[in-house]
Amino acid sequence: MKKSASKTARLLCLFALGCLLFNYPLLALFNVPTSVFGVPLLYFYLFCAWALVIVLLARVLDRKESR
Repeated sequence: MKKSASKTARLLCLFALGCLLFNYPLLALFNVPTSVFGVPLLYFYLFCAWALVIVLLARVLDRKESR
């Protein structure tokens, strides 16, 4: 498998993870009247999931092609 194909596969998996994290069934789990550090749980989850996707995206795109 070529390196660019491997990167493409990782990006597609990351896209699928993003779709899963921001889809209804998971969002409904966090839509409860609870707060974390004074922030509603749903907003806290959305921010953390968004940050996770960005960090994983940066790791995939920053990988060196020589590996």
